[in-house]
Amino acid sequence: MTSPPTLPNRNFMQVCWVVPDLRAAIETWHRTTGAGPFFWFDGVDCTDGRHRGTPAEFPVVTAAIAYAGDLQIELVAQDNDDPGVFRDMFARGQSGLHHMALVCTDYEAERDAYLGAGAELAFEGKVGNSRTCWVDTTPMLGFMVELLEPSPVREKGFAAMRAAAQSWDGVDPITRFSR
Repeated sequence: MTSPPTLPNRNFMQVCWVVPDLRAAIETWHRTTGAGPFFWFDGVDCTDGRHRGTPAEFPVVTAAIAYAGDLQIELVAQDNDDPGVFRDMFARGQSGLHHMALVCTDYEAERDAYLGAGAELAFEGKVGNSRTCWVDTTPMLGFMVELLEPSPVREKGFAAMRAAAQSWDGVDPITRFSR
């Protein structure tokens, strides 16, 4: 008899890679998988951030999100050596799988379940009016897990990106996200 999993939410909806060159990564994804359009973000508006328990700004990054079916693909580039959740895993110029993300049904309970299972809280802050955190599950899983507190604004943005992917003509792989 097996016991139930320690972490009950298995509904991963996003996979994120850290990349050294965002535009090149988007072009590769577009050319090889047909994913797109990628919504380009210059920075992430995050407030009340804490990196490993210390007040901190969110790292300065460029990022892009696209959908491949129902799976959200995120690519992140950090062009400096400032400490933060991305440099915790990859030095400048390196790339690889950084995290998988879940939209929580109960943000605090799910975050606390990860912490209770031995993960460390790498970064937590607010994006808009919703909490977001990255729990360092690299010793267990080989990547971090991002937990997203649900919100109507967040879901509306994700729905718009998903709809754009479904009706996309496949021509221009990069578009700007308008807030």
